Amino acid sequence: MANFVYLSKERIRELEKELTEMKTNGRKSMAGRIAEARSHGDLSENAEYDAAKEEQGLLELRISKLEDLLSRAQVIDLSNYPRDQVHILSNITVKNLTTKKTYKYTMVSPEEANLEQGKIATSSPVGSAFMGAKIGQIVEAKVPAGVIKFEILAIE
Repeated sequence: MANFVYLSKERIRELEKELTEMKTNGRKSMAGRIAEARSHGDLSENAEYDAAKEEQGLLELRISKLEDLLSRAQVIDLSNYPRDQVHILSNITVKNLTTKKTYKYTMVSPEEANLEQGKIATSSPVGSAFMGAKIGQIVEAKVPAGVIKFEILAIE
């Protein structure tokens, strides 16, 4: 049995919408491109046809991966987690004790991680250092560049 993937309700909705779009408009558009390329004659020397078929394969692979991910998705029930500790979906404010800069992060599953959006994977070196920490606690994250110390300022 495949492992469960913990996702927020919002992320599940985003993935379902993307999957529906690819299965309907994506497939329809791809079929049109393949038909157009096929109409250009000899398929053995038709680079446009080959490219369209390759794109179709990538589209079907993405659809398959999304279906697999959604079939394993579990919505996170926050009522099972303590409010005074960092856990998945916690919104936290931390201070880097070296740079003295303050950052806001949301703790998420690896499938939702996006540093540009302030979403850190609970399994990343920094994310795993935050997990279970409480307000006021100093945590050390071992990263390739060394060790970074953070102070947990707030947990929401």
